[in-house]
Amino acid sequence: CIEPEESTCVPDVAVLEAWVASAGAAAPVLFIGVYALATVLFFPGSVLTLVGGALFGPAWGTLYNLTGATLGAVLAFIIARYLASNWVQARIEAGAGGRVERLFKGVEAEGWRFVAFTRLVPLFPFNLLNYALGLTRISLLHYTLASFVFMLPGALAYTYLGFAGREAVAGNEGMIRNGLIALALLALVTFLPRLVARLREKPMLTVEELKSRADAAR
Repeated sequence: CIEPEESTCVPDVAVLEAWVASAGAAAPVLFIGVYALATVLFFPGSVLTLVGGALFGPAWGTLYNLTGATLGAVLAFIIARYLASNWVQARIEAGAGGRVERLFKGVEAEGWRFVAFTRLVPLFPFNLLNYALGLTRISLLHYTLASFVFMLPGALAYTYLGFAGREAVAGNEGMIRNGLIALALLALVTFLPRLVARLREKPMLTVEELKSRADAAR
């Protein structure tokens, strides 16, 4: 780590790149494993996502970051459901307060759709949410698929930001373009929760209503 101040620790990308080169084909597997373990241990996933983008680029980095985050989320889910439910319950109530009941009711009413919503809209901290969802009745398969798909926008944005940061530090061509793309993706991820929340507040049209409107427009 590079330590500009005693209270901070910034990963040294040069050291990490040397580690990736020495690890060879095993580097992605090791990185995914570290990401998953860090997720279980409540380490901030955004830091690792930036590192993944810097090390592996926007495409492969997004895949590795998303796989590691999903694997860690599944492990936390399993721990909460089968191994340490009482500890998780106490931890969640201390950290989330009254939002726990809202979470349970949401999953009960909407299933995987509510999981998708919580992945897009930060009602809970990511690491705590993984454990909290393990206490609900949602199936592991639905939880895993919804998590993987709907964590994609955030994973893509932060991975590209890490990639753009590495390009800027290296002074490579296209760093301005990469920076603008990263900012655009971050803006999209910031706006997306508001859009999703607004759509959820509006009642959805039924098939019969859509058909009647189509007939009236003819």
